[in-house]
Amino acid sequence: MAASSAPKMPGQHGYVNPRGIPQAPFIEVVEDYVRNRDQVQSVLQSFQEMLSKYKYMEMSTLRRAAGLQEKIPDIQNTLDSVLFLDSKRNADESTLTTTYELNDTLYAKANISPSDSVYLWLGANVMLEYPIAEATDLLTSKLHAAKESLKTCQEDLEFLRENITTVEVNTARVYNWDVQQRREEKQLVR
Repeated sequence: MAASSAPKMPGQHGYVNPRGIPQAPFIEVVEDYVRNRDQVQSVLQSFQEMLSKYKYMEMSTLRRAAGLQEKIPDIQNTLDSVLFLDSKRNADESTLTTTYELNDTLYAKANISPSDSVYLWLGANVMLEYPIAEATDLLTSKLHAAKESLKTCQEDLEFLRENITTVEVNTARVYNWDVQQRREEKQLVR
C-alpha cells in the first residue's frame, strides 16, 4: 500500500496533556481518514486499540485517585495530632491522658509526657523520630503533594473521559460512513 493511500491513523499527531496522554482527534470528515471501504476495518481496529488504552489509563488513574483519597485524611489526622501535641508542649502541661486504638474494638489509656519529638510511621515497618517542627513541615509538604496529585488525577480523568467519548463518536461515524457506502453500492448495482 502506498503511503499516500494509507489511512491517517488518529492519535499520531496532536495535543498531549502535561502527563503525556495524547488527545484523540475528532473526525469531522470521514473521508480524511478512510479513502475506501477496504480501510474501514483497519481504522475501526485502531480506534478500538485507542479506546482500550484510554480505558486502561482511566482505570489506573481511578485507582491512584482512590488511594490518594484514602491517604489524605490519614496525613491530615497525623498532622492535626502533631500540632495538638505541639500546643500541649508549649502550654507546659505535665502529662496528657488520652485513649488510643489498639485494634478495631480495643482501646487503651495512655499518659503522654511533653516531648520535643514525635515518631512517625513511614510504612514498610519503619518508624522514625522527628523533632516536632520537622514532623510538621514533613506532614504539611506530604499533604500538599497528595492534594496536588489528587487534583492532577481528577484533571486526567476528565481529559480521559473526553477522549473516550471522542473515540466512541469517531468509531460510530466511521461505521455509519461504511454502512452508507454499502447502501450506495447496492443502489448502484440495482
